[in-house]
Amino acid sequence: MAGDAPAPWLPDLCRLSRLAVLFGVAEMVVLVVALAPDGGAPWNLNRFVSGSGFALWLALTVAVLLCVARRRLSRLPRALGGALALLLGASVAAGGAALLYLIDTNLGAGLVPEAVTVQRFAFGSAALTVLVLAAVLPYLYAVEAWRDQVRASARAEVDALQARIRPHFLFNSMNTIAGLVRSDPKTAERVVLDLSDLFRAALQAGEVESSLAEEVELAERYLAIESLRLGARLQVEWHKQDPLPWRLPLPRLVLQPLVENAVLHGISRLPEGGTIEIDLAESDDLLRMRVRNPALPPRERDGGAGAGHAQRSIGHRLAYAFGPRARMAAGWEDGYYQCELRIPTTPQPLRT
Repeated sequence: MAGDAPAPWLPDLCRLSRLAVLFGVAEMVVLVVALAPDGGAPWNLNRFVSGSGFALWLALTVAVLLCVARRRLSRLPRALGGALALLLGASVAAGGAALLYLIDTNLGAGLVPEAVTVQRFAFGSAALTVLVLAAVLPYLYAVEAWRDQVRASARAEVDALQARIRPHFLFNSMNTIAGLVRSDPKTAERVVLDLSDLFRAALQAGEVESSLAEEVELAERYLAIESLRLGARLQVEWHKQDPLPWRLPLPRLVLQPLVENAVLHGISRLPEGGTIEIDLAESDDLLRMRVRNPALPPRERDGGAGAGHAQRSIGHRLAYAFGPRARMAAGWEDGYYQCELRIPTTPQPLRT
């Protein structure tokens, strides 16, 4: 089936970012040749501009051809496909250089020095093109492989987070529902609806994006369910400093797991319970989300591996989606555990 065909291994030079890299390297080669003390004809502004134009045209032409031939070349073994890609680039460079030489000679523009023959100009252009492609293509291949690995790691983090959310919360919620079915059927129905929304969000994590408003609503639904189980032991204080970027795109499940950790590793382990404080504020183009709760000292918390895994997952996904400006900080102090997220609010699409 066509859908089962492996992804092309040759880098996609149709993308502007890849094309920019190729343009940059081509221009750097022109600059190096211009500065090299070869004892030949001196380089002036006119010659540098014309050389840059030829190099950029050549880079664009080779990129378009390799883009068109990408899937066909990727069906071949990598050594053979890579060799053919270099040969294609060399052929285009030699042909383009020969054509430019003939035009320059007939028009008498003097862009190509008189001492340079057409064979030397064509061969030199082809050789430089091969060197540039031999350097750029492996680099872009390594960058794409690294990005694929990061994407796979983010996906694995989401899968692990989903697997962790489902069992214990489902069992506790079903027990709560079972206890409410006869005594308070309306509340039991509301819990079922809240539970279905939570698990729908868990199943969609990593596949569709969420928003700040949706993340807050999911956290509220989760806390509503847990408050039925813990009763007066669980108190919640929301501090929402408006205006807030309610439509800000976010990876799904970044707030609810932090609230879940506050309940499971904090409130539920204290006989007297406690209050979870959730602060939301925006300043300096950063959204700050802070979850603070009373908790036992780290040594007395039985492992806390689940909390650490959820936080690592959220941190990795935020860093992947928003880059280095997205930060997470967490720690225990004076009987309280606090986790804070800082997320850029400037317009930026989530990475996929």
